[in-house]
Amino acid sequence: MRRDLDLAEQIKSDVVTAMKAGDRERVGALRLVLSELQKAAKDGDADEQTVLRRERKRRRESEAAYREADRADLADAEAYEAGVIEAYLPAALDEAELDALVARALAETGASEPRDMGRAIKHVMAAAGGRADGKQVSTKVKRALN
Repeated sequence: MRRDLDLAEQIKSDVVTAMKAGDRERVGALRLVLSELQKAAKDGDADEQTVLRRERKRRRESEAAYREADRADLADAEAYEAGVIEAYLPAALDEAELDALVARALAETGASEPRDMGRAIKHVMAAAGGRADGKQVSTKVKRALN
């Protein structure tokens, strides 16, 4: 993926490439993402990374619900779309990097009790710059404070 284009332009280009390759599933996923990005831009929400993270989260939640309902076909489709979206997001922090951010956040915020959890989570999420899952951060901070 080239980074000299803005994200929406890159996705438009990738839609054309997928159409030429005959990859209908990828075309559909990319069009959905592009539609959400355009809708967010129209509404004044210009943070494309936030839109992508929100859409990936929706796909992952739907995938889990479909798997619970024994609908593997629909769950696989949601997982595929989430994977397509992830290709446009920055790489997630690995466990060691996230542990280091949590430790630094606890030291910098002075968090030492479970009631300080919100402050520490906010600090970690800001430092992670969208490269960490909120649920994972919450779990790690909670474990560190207990």
